[in-house]
Amino acid sequence: MGAERVFADREDGGRQLAEELKRRTWIDPLVLGLARGGVPVAAVVARRLGAELDVAVARKIGAPGRREFGVGAVTPDGPAIYDEAILRGLELTAARMARVEHRERAEARRRLERYRDGRPSADLAGRDVILVDDGLATGVTATAALRDLRAGNPRTVVFAAPVGAPAAAAGLRGEADDVVCVTEPPDFRAVGQWYADFRQTSDEDVLDLLLHLGEHRD
Repeated sequence: MGAERVFADREDGGRQLAEELKRRTWIDPLVLGLARGGVPVAAVVARRLGAELDVAVARKIGAPGRREFGVGAVTPDGPAIYDEAILRGLELTAARMARVEHRERAEARRRLERYRDGRPSADLAGRDVILVDDGLATGVTATAALRDLRAGNPRTVVFAAPVGAPAAAAGLRGEADDVVCVTEPPDFRAVGQWYADFRQTSDEDVLDLLLHLGEHRD
């Protein structure tokens, strides 16, 4: 969707993404920011849609010695998922990744507990849920999060991001009811290349946005 572009920052990405999402009719929408970088984008989307804002957490399971290269992902409570083709290519198995999986699940739980700060999770049942991230690269963490959300019996689950790799977006359409990206550039290499300002989002940034939920609704 749309021409190739560079977003000024995550807020700008959120504004442009919200314009795409506002063209649709939503039933009791819930916007979930995929922590951490997806939360600033989601906050803008929630405000523009007049929707409730909450957080989702999924952690990448990195390859041995290449932590940033995701071979799978895990949520605080759902089953881990793996990219079987990548595992085969690296001569790995899910069993060999069990220790990393355990570590990342523990970190996902720690982060979710911190972000919720005693608040109950939002009710998903019968609602249109929009899972928002700042970009879609491989889709492995988004897939883990989407599968976890299905357990809450939402009416629909849509993944949305300002930018996404075309192949990842196509693959994710088998997991979500729809995938909405402002742009899917054919020369996509990394999410950060499509932002002028792609500074890291901190836990404090996430907490600040979530503590002011009321300010993110029109």
